Amino acid sequence: MKRLLNTLYVTTQGSYINREGTTLVVSLDGEVRLQVPAHTLQSIACFGRVMMSPPALHLCAEHRVGVSFFSEHGRLLARAVGPTTGNVLLRRAQYRAYDEPATAQAIVYPIVLAKLLNCRRVLQRALVMDAYASRHAQLAAAEAKLRQIIEQIHPNHAVEELRGFEGEAATHYFESMNALVLENPSTFFMRQRNRRPPRDPLNALLSFLYALLAHDYASALDGVGLDPAVGFLHRIRPGRPSLALDLMEELRPVLADRLALTLINRRQVLPEGFVTTENGAVYLTDETRRTILVAYQERKREELTHPFLNEKIPLGLVPHVQGLLLARFLRGDLESYPAFIWR
Repeated sequence: MKRLLNTLYVTTQGSYINREGTTLVVSLDGEVRLQVPAHTLQSIACFGRVMMSPPALHLCAEHRVGVSFFSEHGRLLARAVGPTTGNVLLRRAQYRAYDEPATAQAIVYPIVLAKLLNCRRVLQRALVMDAYASRHAQLAAAEAKLRQIIEQIHPNHAVEELRGFEGEAATHYFESMNALVLENPSTFFMRQRNRRPPRDPLNALLSFLYALLAHDYASALDGVGLDPAVGFLHRIRPGRPSLALDLMEELRPVLADRLALTLINRRQVLPEGFVTTENGAVYLTDETRRTILVAYQERKREELTHPFLNEKIPLGLVPHVQGLLLARFLRGDLESYPAFIWR
């Protein structure tokens, strides 16, 4: 089993990453702030005005450390990875699957089903907690809607039909999100899911977490030899990590959504941790971003029993495991793709 390596998040504006031997050195205004051996890292995420020297990029390529560059507000701008070492036959099988509707359908169905089951599980857990007793009716209604949609979808549905079910379920799920917010509900209130840019603090928080998760999935998929850009549920588009977006759907409710609600309900993120610009866009402050990054890394270390492997693994390894399972399906080693269903 792959070891869960660290992700280095560089958020301080003006930081510079250089190489000293086999170590990456992060400096600010000429002062060394951090030194990290490259072999201990899985990836690096740079936010905003963060620079990196060519020798440091070379070191990352040598050690298969993926480097992603985000805007200061969390929008993915570019990814840099080393030479592709994955089996070319696996990538050819992936591209063929994309062109074969039946195979694409066989991949999309379990992904959508797992996402809906995991969203429903989030609501079911809230329904048995005393803290949500006063919101029981609202949550129960949303849970019932998801159950109805889950009962409707079928492996024979075409990919376009599965997209429709997924979209309908997402609408009901996000409409129930406000009922899961216990602290500062007037600030963390979502009228609808929006992004690019997010228009309220809850959407801004979710968008930032989704960007982190997509970064982790893209790195994991590249690591197992798959092309993160060629997906099946999300349409392919230049620069879009469609396969990473596909597979992260399974883990979004479990990791990102639950973490966002925990941060709000434990008052680890507060209304003053967000800034609204003149055009209505809402962004996280540097302090809030740091709080989220620390919590995200801690959450990834939590262990769970993987439903298919039936063994305990850190939550942060789920992207790698699901990438491997998809690769085994594409190679013909598995009869179906076992999507991640949260127990």
